[in-house]
Amino acid sequence: MRIVSIVGARPQFVKVAVVCRAIAAHPEADAIEHRIVHTGQHYDVAMSDVFFQELEIPAPDHHLGVGSAGHAAQTGEMMKRLEPVLAAARPDWVVLYGDTNSTLAGAVTAAKLHLPVAHVEAGLRSFNRAMPEEINRIVADHLGELLLCPTEAAMENLRREGLCERARLTGDVMYDAALAARRLARTRGGGPAERWAAGGFALATVHRAENTDDPARLRAILDALDDIAESLCPVLLPLHPRTRRAVEASGWKPRAIELTGPVSYHQMLLLEGRARFILTDSGGVQKEAYFARVPCITLRDQTEWVETLANGCNVLAGSDGAKILEAARRASQAGPWTAVYGDGNAGRATIEALLEGARRGGRE
Repeated sequence: MRIVSIVGARPQFVKVAVVCRAIAAHPEADAIEHRIVHTGQHYDVAMSDVFFQELEIPAPDHHLGVGSAGHAAQTGEMMKRLEPVLAAARPDWVVLYGDTNSTLAGAVTAAKLHLPVAHVEAGLRSFNRAMPEEINRIVADHLGELLLCPTEAAMENLRREGLCERARLTGDVMYDAALAARRLARTRGGGPAERWAAGGFALATVHRAENTDDPARLRAILDALDDIAESLCPVLLPLHPRTRRAVEASGWKPRAIELTGPVSYHQMLLLEGRARFILTDSGGVQKEAYFARVPCITLRDQTEWVETLANGCNVLAGSDGAKILEAARRASQAGPWTAVYGDGNAGRATIEALLEGARRGGRE
């Protein structure tokens, strides 16, 4: 069985690392050929290279070098560069991850080449089509032949859309990744996490276009983070390159937030585990907070990870400064956390589903 994984952004590097490990550990590993295509959506060292090194992911077989651009230009350029790669490889499965423009480009290109698509992290819905990620998820799911769902809620979303026959419940590969990486990160130590005592700070991330591309929303969020830093506890904000550009363009200056550059995946997990609470607009960080049993405040109006909202473990606050501050004050009341993301074996379940699908379709 030949698999081509298409990745381009840091959450996808984490997910493909789980798949790589699951293939290596599988009894039929010798019969599985896995190629990786990196679109170049995240392209600087701190957002790309360090993840391949730290997670011990094989170097990409193809690096398309697309880089930053608007949604249409970026997606179109990815499709243009993907087409000859996929046409030459003719894989049994084109495996897509999550909800980025790399996911969208892979889904459309593979479908037009009549290549079967498997979507890891299928079935997620925020029910807000103003989010580019929501469009990407829907397109990938409707073009996919195999929809690999992390939760029962994701399965139910696909049932409502008439896609249940293509869906398989695997558990969440991000949970697998977090379990393995947290153990490794603790043995390695070092880095920015060691500067902070457990429970002595709040960790924040802001990178979604709905926040960074709206100056009023971005300013409201940053001001709320400053308020927390002044009244509750220190706030650490590693800046995504898009966010840094938006902050610099706005002229905003922090009063109390500590700003830093992007941190590695292992360091992010350590910081998350030590934080008093987390503020984020990232889907992945919402889940990692849940895995670590750390209260989360989501800087969006909806979330695709609805399971995290139970018991106040995650609170939707959008860009409303008063809501953000109140959620921060009440964060200590969160919990309990229940196991909804599987048992840590989603990688193996993913490989089994791919093998089963290939055999059923005559594509061994």
